[in-house]
This record gives sequence, C-alpha cells and structure tokens, in this order.
Amino acid sequence: MLSGRQIAAARALAGLTQVQLATAANISVPTLKRMEASEGDVVGLRNNVSAVQHALETAGITFIDDHANSAAGGPGVRLSASPKAPRSDDETIQYKEYLNPDASFGSGG
Repeated sequence: MLSGRQIAAARALAGLTQVQLATAANISVPTLKRMEASEGDVVGLRNNVSAVQHALETAGITFIDDHANSAAGGPGVRLSASPKAPRSDDETIQYKEYLNPDASFGSGG
C-alpha cells in the first residue's frame, strides 16, 4: 500500500504539479490533495490510488515497499531511467557541438 508521503515525494521527484498528475490519473485535484495529505496508507478509492500509482510509474517512478531491502529501510520512491528517452549504459551519445573539430590536425587530445 502507498502512503500519502510517497505519492507527494514521487510527484515532486517526477517534476509534476498536482494538476498534471491529477490529469494523468484522470482524477480531480482535490482527490489528489486528500491522497497526499493522508497520514499512513493513502485514503481513497482503490481505482483512484491505482490510477495515481500507474501515472507515476509511467513517469519513471519506482515505489519501494516497506519490506524492501534497502540501507535505510522503510518505504520510499526512486526515479528510474527516463521513460521518454531510455538509454543503456553502453550507448554513445554524440552532441552536435562536438562533431566539428576545433583543434588543428595532430594537436593531440
């Protein structure tokens, strides 16, 4: 089960406003505000909580369960690799400004 603090932290980590998240989850802003203000487990209809969780996971958030293996322990959130531009660690990225040489031939580097 998610906590209100997890939802608020996940939203902030994903860089979403309450309006953006509520729209993505197809719920009202007051409903999202009530969820985020919940002490402990989120108070709300199960389908609304699932919709918010799905919207945040789509934005790249991973929810860490209370019983997960972590150094600090306890529930939390993590920002995964950006879902908009997935990259592998072995991928080379070429930036346009670095494609044109700015040093004379044979100058080393």
